[in-house]
Amino acid sequence: MQTDGNAALDDTEGPEADKTGAALWFTGLPGSGKSTLARAVLDVLKKRGLDAVLLQMDARRAHYTPRPLYTVKERAEAYRMFAEEAAGLAGEGRIVLMDGSGPQVAMRERARELIERFAEVHLRCGVTTAMKRESARPEGTVMAGLYAKAMKRKATGQKFEGLGQVIGVDVPFEEDPRAELVLDAAASSTDEMLAKVLERFSAWLGHGRE
Repeated sequence: MQTDGNAALDDTEGPEADKTGAALWFTGLPGSGKSTLARAVLDVLKKRGLDAVLLQMDARRAHYTPRPLYTVKERAEAYRMFAEEAAGLAGEGRIVLMDGSGPQVAMRERARELIERFAEVHLRCGVTTAMKRESARPEGTVMAGLYAKAMKRKATGQKFEGLGQVIGVDVPFEEDPRAELVLDAAASSTDEMLAKVLERFSAWLGHGRE
C-alpha cells in the first residue's frame, strides 16, 4: 500500500460547493497522533468557515457505555454507535472528523456503509513509538500509561481498575487495504500529515490559505 493512499474519491463536488456532508475517520494505535492531527484539521476547517465537528471516541465512550464493563462486545457496540452518530452528523451536511482507533476493519466498515462520503486516514506507527508517545500523555479521558499497565498485566496478571483490552498489546489493529490515506506517523510531523490530509481531500474540505 502506498503511504499516501490512492483510493478513488468523488472530487467533482464537495461540502464547500453543495453542502454535502463527509466523514474522515482517523485510525491507528493509541498514541499514534490521531487526536492531534484531527484537531489540527478541525482548526483549519473552522478557519475556512466550514461546518466541521470533531467526534472523539474517548469522549463519547462514557455516553455510549456509562457503566463500562470493558468487554469485547461492549467495544463493538460502542463503535457501532460511534459510526451511527457520525453518519447522522454527516447527514446534516457537516464534515465529521472521527477520532477513534477502531481496531477491527468491521467497525470502520459500518461507517463506510452508512456514510456516502467517507474516508479512512490511517496513522501507521509501531507499538514502541506509540507507547513512547502515550507515556508522555497526561491523565485525561484515556488512562495514563495504558501500554505499560497492559504489558504488566499480561506478564504478571496484575489487575488495573478500568483498564480494558489495549490495542497493540491485547488485541491487534487490523489494517484495511481500502484506507484512502495511510500516513507514516512514526516519521512524519503533525504539520506534514496535516498538509497531506488537506491535499488528499481538498474536494471535500475546501481550499484556502492557513
